[in-house]
Amino acid sequence: MRNLYSILDIEKQASPAEIKKAYRTLAKKLHPDLNKDDKRIAERFKEVSAAYAILGDEDKRRRYDRGEIDENGNEKAPTFGGGRRGGFGGAQHEFDMEDAESVFSEFFRFTGAGKSTRGRRGPGTRQQAPRSKGLDISYEVTIGFEESITGGTRRLTLNDGRSVDIKIPAGIKNGQVIRLSGQGGAGLGSGPKGDALVEIRVAPHPHFRREGNDIHLELPISIDEAILGGDIQVPTPRGKLTIRIPRNSSSGTRLRLKGKGVEAKSGTGNMYVALKIMAPAQRDPALEKAIKDWDGKGGNDLRKKAGLN
Repeated sequence: MRNLYSILDIEKQASPAEIKKAYRTLAKKLHPDLNKDDKRIAERFKEVSAAYAILGDEDKRRRYDRGEIDENGNEKAPTFGGGRRGGFGGAQHEFDMEDAESVFSEFFRFTGAGKSTRGRRGPGTRQQAPRSKGLDISYEVTIGFEESITGGTRRLTLNDGRSVDIKIPAGIKNGQVIRLSGQGGAGLGSGPKGDALVEIRVAPHPHFRREGNDIHLELPISIDEAILGGDIQVPTPRGKLTIRIPRNSSSGTRLRLKGKGVEAKSGTGNMYVALKIMAPAQRDPALEKAIKDWDGKGGNDLRKKAGLN
């Protein structure tokens, strides 16, 4: 993956506001709803979302700049000796779990695990090192909002260079951890390997938001759609659906799409579409004339009814 700053087309010194603005601009331009069936754009959208999930978080951004996490949010393997591989006397030496096993084996050979061995072992007798499970190693993977709803597969590069495929379950929440058994650090003695703990980060979406198992969307509609009603298409994390707008709908009217939310073991949620009436971007003389020809009492009546007039 490229440098996260170049993915968002910004400088490394960019302010948080500039990062947010760059992400929103790219997210709107690359959104799958505007680039249907274009896999290249879809991948670019995921890449931009993943980059913002790190650079948009001040703590993660600092860790990324310091080289503690990579472009996928994964922890980088720690080094010893002030940021470089070092050993005793300045020798270049990588200290890994196999080294640890050797050190501990020799230690227990000569000390007998802290107990006196005098008179109980002959020359050359070696006591076996204790059996201990290896360390668990933590990683982070950032996924798009749609992928968190529908599920998918991601490839993770472990700190020893191996790559494994992770199954992302449908409905996973931000911050949930997937455990990969036996993919962590080497055990001591004949102990088992530790596990890899993969924390899932869900990138923010420019339009959808999740509350529990429900999905919310604010949908812009025109004045004529609000007055006359009708069928329109709306985006969902699983594709587009056709819904019916009731006549005389107001901004804030909320439509429920039953069972179109998150499918999880705890139950299936709903999707809620909040209508937002938008005036035309440019002046429309015909619309202005129609409004002038109207009796013009609608607003006063509404405010009076609400006790604001």
